[in-house]
Amino acid sequence: MSLEVLEKLEAKVQMAVDTISLLQMEVEELKEQNEQLSAESAELKSSRTDLEEQNQQLRTDHEAWQARVRNLLGKMDDVE
Repeated sequence: MSLEVLEKLEAKVQMAVDTISLLQMEVEELKEQNEQLSAESAELKSSRTDLEEQNQQLRTDHEAWQARVRNLLGKMDDVE
C-alpha cells in the first residue's frame, strides 16, 4: 500500500516539476516580449517627440510666412 502512495506522490512531484519548468519557460518568453515591447515603446516615444518638434517648427515657419504676407499686403495697400 505504501508503495502505491509513494508512486502517486512521485508522479505528482514529477508533474509539479514539469509544470514549473513550463512556467519558467513561459516567464522567460514573456520577459523577452516585454523587453521588445519596451524598446518599441521607447522608439515610438522618440518618434513622437521628433514629430512634435517638427510640427512646432512648421507652425512657427507658417506664422512667419503669414506675417510676411500680411506685411507685403500692407505695403501694397499703402502704394494704392
